[in-house]
Amino acid sequence: MKKSRWLQSILQGGAVLLLGISLAQAGERIKDLGRFGGWRDNQLIGYGLVTGLAGSGDSQRSQMTQQSLANMLKQFELSLGPDQVNSRNVAAVMVTANLPPLLEPGARIDVTVTSIGDARSLLGGSLLQTPLKGIDGQVYVLAQGALSVGGYRYDSNGNMVQKNHPTVGQIPAGGIVEQAVATSFIRDNAAELLLASPDFTTAERIAKAINRTLGGQIATPLGAGKVRIWVDASTTAGAMDLLSRIESIEVTPDERARVVVNERTGTVVAGGDVRLSAVTVVHGDLKISVVTDYQVSQPQPFIGSAGEVRTVVVPQTRMAVQEKPLPGINLKGNSTIADLVAALNRIHASPRDVIAVLQAIRTAGALHAELVIQ
Repeated sequence: MKKSRWLQSILQGGAVLLLGISLAQAGERIKDLGRFGGWRDNQLIGYGLVTGLAGSGDSQRSQMTQQSLANMLKQFELSLGPDQVNSRNVAAVMVTANLPPLLEPGARIDVTVTSIGDARSLLGGSLLQTPLKGIDGQVYVLAQGALSVGGYRYDSNGNMVQKNHPTVGQIPAGGIVEQAVATSFIRDNAAELLLASPDFTTAERIAKAINRTLGGQIATPLGAGKVRIWVDASTTAGAMDLLSRIESIEVTPDERARVVVNERTGTVVAGGDVRLSAVTVVHGDLKISVVTDYQVSQPQPFIGSAGEVRTVVVPQTRMAVQEKPLPGINLKGNSTIADLVAALNRIHASPRDVIAVLQAIRTAGALHAELVIQ
């Protein structure tokens, strides 16, 4: 794979980082360009309690926490009403996780814990056993364990010290899979390859590469984002072997020419195949400065006119108009974005000017790429 070439231009008033990414690269594996239909994560969610907090949990105003704690104690034959529970060492939380495909019962996944009450910090807490359910209401994962917060918050006498975000934590490998998600990659003797970046040319190249490598006409593009592959599903081992061989086939993807501009950070990212037609750019700067000074007139009082003497504020305005010379640049046909930024650097253009010039060139029809402004 060829190295991406980059150009960093330090311009007047800030920095513009231009990245020219070459798309003329070696082939990518099909498994890096898309996924087979049925291969997807499943989002899980659950409600639980975090205990063991050092007085930083939910207050009595959080009635759901008191009710949840009372309900939990009933499982251990302790009958207490919500009004009899008073503890700031407990916090009500929501627990979320992503369940990857093909995980069998007993596998472990990471879970994220977020406070939903008025707890100040989850530092040092442990999550009690919490069932995580899918969209179908079934329990797929049980989560429990000590939280890793990565921050803290301490209050004392009205003073507060806080680092990062202490009301969100993680439990690495804190979820145990209880039920596998049924996944089917082959339906009606066919598998579908779904492209991560839909493109007609890439889909056609993938189908041709599969047919050329495996022989026959087993792959057919169904659109810009889907390729159907005929699979002999008589044996599971044979089908898995075929899909594994398909994943390792290398294909050179085709992408649209695109220029991404971030005005907040002054970053311009362009593909290596972005070209410019012959264009002339004139850069000018007209600066108008208006300054107003306020002076106070305080006359001295004199005999017989004390009631008529007043202090008066007198504004004095100065206006200056300054227009710099109009530098211009000429770009020949088939120039690149790097050539444009280098030319703008020579005339001391600011990052905002670079972005404005790119927009104007795109409007003029000389930029043959999609301009994405973030």
